Amino acid sequence: MRKSRSPSPPIPAPGEGKRGEAGYLAYLLRQAAAASRRRLDQALAELDVTHPQFVVMTMMKAYPDGSNADLARLALLTPQTVHAIVDNLERRGWALKRPDPRHGRVQILELTPAGQAVLGRARERAMAEEARLKGLLDGSEDAVRRWLAAAARED
Repeated sequence: MRKSRSPSPPIPAPGEGKRGEAGYLAYLLRQAAAASRRRLDQALAELDVTHPQFVVMTMMKAYPDGSNADLARLALLTPQTVHAIVDNLERRGWALKRPDPRHGRVQILELTPAGQAVLGRARERAMAEEARLKGLLDGSEDAVRRWLAAAARED
């Protein structure tokens, strides 16, 4: 005869139990990032832009004259992933590569005017999520920014 297992406790919703204020900081940080990413993915999908494409285009604009390797470090992606993203952006007419005059094998990546226009529309959607997140901070935005930046440093 088989022993019956006791029923598993119900899984708490995000923000409850160990998924809430009683949870581990690293888990809560990951959970919050995943939820924010889902919302941003949905908003960007309407523009036919993926989140990684948005991040790479944002970094191309913020740090002009960057190489594929630079973008990979900035976007927290592998060089292979960034290479595939940039190839896709090029095919869509949103980015182009040009030789770096200082380094023969390095290529500089830049957004085309069409890419800048798409990035502008995508950024509007990203800023809506940014505003939603800021609205949850109760005036503690500066402290949270300092905490997140400190947590990301590689001391």
